[in-house]
Amino acid sequence: MRYEKGRKDASRDRIVEVAAQRFRGDGIAASGLATIMGDAGLTNGAFYPHFQSKAELVRESLVAAMETQSQQLQEALAAGGPEMGIAAYLSAEHRDNPGTGCASAALLPELARQPPETREVYTDRLLILARQLSAAFPRAKDPEGDALGVFATLIGTLQLARAVAGTELSDRILAAGADAARRLIQTPEGEKAS
Repeated sequence: MRYEKGRKDASRDRIVEVAAQRFRGDGIAASGLATIMGDAGLTNGAFYPHFQSKAELVRESLVAAMETQSQQLQEALAAGGPEMGIAAYLSAEHRDNPGTGCASAALLPELARQPPETREVYTDRLLILARQLSAAFPRAKDPEGDALGVFATLIGTLQLARAVAGTELSDRILAAGADAARRLIQTPEGEKAS
């Protein structure tokens, strides 16, 4: 039986969406194709018309997750600037829902072990996010460097808070990380970046 192109595209999009959530929630290595396909409502055999390998699916799902993060960052910057982005990123809700959260915080150790093509995709997407955030630091000497420092602080904070989740220490880590990130977005003159 033949299906129209739109149905195949919709199936591919569904696989990518499910994989992005599963990889962030359970990790790349712990997420098998059978589970992903089952979650997508498809059979295992339906995987290969869409992707040549799990590595290709990892790349596609990483792009999708980081595009979503880019949209969320743009919305936060438009609504309340970097401060709002920090508050949303280091929230208990984000900490407690890695499957729908930041791909970096969920996957960095595994991404470092992925094939070069996947690491290149991640690098490109990270730089897009950094440049997007750096636009909020117009008076900084090195806006992109400042944005990378903020991302490193946020990601590390979220990873630590998740490692001790369910404890009072986790909440303290989120608060301390938010304070540190806010200090990083200060301009050299001591004024908040706009």
